[in-house]
Amino acid sequence: MEIENARLNLSYTVIVAAESGVVSKVPVQVGQFIQAGAQLFNIVLNNDKWVVANFKETQISKMVEGQKVSVTVDAFPKHEFEAKLTSFSPATGARFALLPPDNASGNFVKVVQRLPVKIEFTDTKDSLIQKLRPGLNVVVDVHLN
Repeated sequence: MEIENARLNLSYTVIVAAESGVVSKVPVQVGQFIQAGAQLFNIVLNNDKWVVANFKETQISKMVEGQKVSVTVDAFPKHEFEAKLTSFSPATGARFALLPPDNASGNFVKVVQRLPVKIEFTDTKDSLIQKLRPGLNVVVDVHLN
């Protein structure tokens, strides 16, 4: 009976991720007791990589999904990545902010909003794509028709 309980308790110590990736930012220490539901670490997924560019609302009038995009990354300044514009956010970044602006308070200054645009890499043979990491600075150039 005790052996079965020990095996059962041991099975509770296995942590399985829903997706494959790289474990990062591990704030727990060896021997530390963990509460159920506590965050133990972050996982950076290994799947497709993309860029979210925040364009001014005055810049998106000629942009459409499927347009070619050139991406340069500060980490690899002499390399140009091939990509395409795949989607527009359903709302501006301000709408998703923790404290969205409320212009009903008497502030009538017009502020140009930014719209997040998803850009996916298209050259699957480019080996540098696997070296990209979340948070890198990029410059995007949308090829307008």
